[in-house]
Amino acid sequence: MITHLQGRLVEKNPTEVVIECNGVGYLVHISLHTFSQLPTAESVKLYTYLLVKEDSHTLYGFAGVEEREVFKLLISVSGVGASTARTMLSSLAPDQVKDAIVNEGVATIQSVKGIGAKTAQRVILDLKDKILKVYGMSTISGVSSNTNKNEALSALETLGFARKQAEKVCDKIAQENSGASVETIIKLALKNL
Repeated sequence: MITHLQGRLVEKNPTEVVIECNGVGYLVHISLHTFSQLPTAESVKLYTYLLVKEDSHTLYGFAGVEEREVFKLLISVSGVGASTARTMLSSLAPDQVKDAIVNEGVATIQSVKGIGAKTAQRVILDLKDKILKVYGMSTISGVSSNTNKNEALSALETLGFARKQAEKVCDKIAQENSGASVETIIKLALKNL
């Protein structure tokens, strides 16, 4: 119905913005990812999704089309509502969400507040094939980087670092530098530990 809004940014909060278009102010719910992408200028364009329920019409806004598409995929999963999908997109970038689903990263999805193991598995089960088909992604790159990440994690444990802390750092490095070698992951992890 409303595919995008372009106008003057009147209010800006981490969870919502007000955009004035031709004298009408639209309250748009956003993720932290979109909040970080908003320009400092007054003029702004957000891609939107209007969620119509029995008791409300809620407008969600996204910095890019890709984020909106990931949001729509997430809310299509049973047990994942709009607020959970928005929280997921606030915790993880759209690419990270797609990678976690394609590479069956239950732990990554479960790290989002409010998502348990069953919901994380349902998200992967319901969306993996759709994402592979729509975005033409392959699981190969994720598998090799996961192997490298696991080897680096083992090495860091051998060096005496706590597994949980080392795992967080290695996950972050693997997501930021896809295809990084074991040595690169270890070097970057040592700087962050």
